[in-house]
Amino acid sequence: MNEFTDADRTFMARALELAARGLYTTTPNPRVGCVIVRDGTVVGEGFHARAGAPHAEVEALADAARRGADVRGATMYVTLEPCNHHGRTPPCVDAVLAAGIGRVVAALPEPWREAAGGADRLRAAGVAVETGLCEDEAREQNIGFVARIARGRPWVRTKIAASLDGRTALANGTSQWITGDAARTDGHAWRARACAILTGIGTVLQDDPQLSVRAVATPRQPRRVIVDRHGQTPASARVLAGADVLIVTAGERNPAWPATVETLALPDARGRVDLAALMAALAARDVNELHVEAGAKLNGALLDAGLVDEVLLYMAPAVLGDPARGMFDRAAPLAALAQRTEFAWHDVQRVGDDLRLVARRVTGVGSPAA
Repeated sequence: MNEFTDADRTFMARALELAARGLYTTTPNPRVGCVIVRDGTVVGEGFHARAGAPHAEVEALADAARRGADVRGATMYVTLEPCNHHGRTPPCVDAVLAAGIGRVVAALPEPWREAAGGADRLRAAGVAVETGLCEDEAREQNIGFVARIARGRPWVRTKIAASLDGRTALANGTSQWITGDAARTDGHAWRARACAILTGIGTVLQDDPQLSVRAVATPRQPRRVIVDRHGQTPASARVLAGADVLIVTAGERNPAWPATVETLALPDARGRVDLAALMAALAARDVNELHVEAGAKLNGALLDAGLVDEVLLYMAPAVLGDPARGMFDRAAPLAALAQRTEFAWHDVQRVGDDLRLVARRVTGVGSPAA
């Protein structure tokens, strides 16, 4: 078992900080940071900014070269095992070996089989390789990437703004605004890190949302996905403005939609949209994290299908009472509490006057969804 020093932990923590700089931009690639240390001094740093750009290891080596540092025999701390794959860029292993790095400490093993094998190649060349330092933190940064690679569907995060009694809108559908400005800004940060934002036709018709990131600075807008069984989205809907919109139906395309709108017909046996097939289709389109902002009907359908991994709940200190709308409409009432879908608390924080609660679905005894 690897024995890491306090210095190792400090340098890997810095690599994680660097990786976070690509939180909004690296999709569909993982977020990766790298620090090169020689004789206890940082001589190079880098992070992966976007797909097609140099990976974190290459950026750190370039930074060391700009500083005039000799990296032969140095230690490289990287949040993901160096890739061993020819993709948009050459394998990072080649660059590490060419630079003469003496030791590599990687937080997270490479989950993608086509890019794996970097650690073995480095060891075979005489480089000391250790893995597992801050692995949980690195996996958390790349929870969607790992989910897509491991199971063939995105990490599904359902965002809900609700009152203290769990109500998301008045009986007439009015929901703006239950929570405060700080919560809404925070919600945009979660939108920004997602690859795509999913909503349903009910939300489009009721609220006419843009589903864009506006409250935080980002160079990239997530893809917008609408579940619209009968093709009812108005051509004038604000969500259709701009590029990268996908409407998923159970039938024909609406001829009134702009040509820029992509459509996908995924009917299930009941003539509804097949949500499991949709998740597979989004994974095939390189969607790592899917951010859901929908009504209780679509939320409930995703929950019933076992597709909700995480609930991002903003709770306001207010009570709406019955018959205001709830969070999840299930297909059928539960006959027993044993049928409930269980979640485990992951994080609780105060955001402005509201609470932000993050809960993850439990798939087994004490085991969050993977």
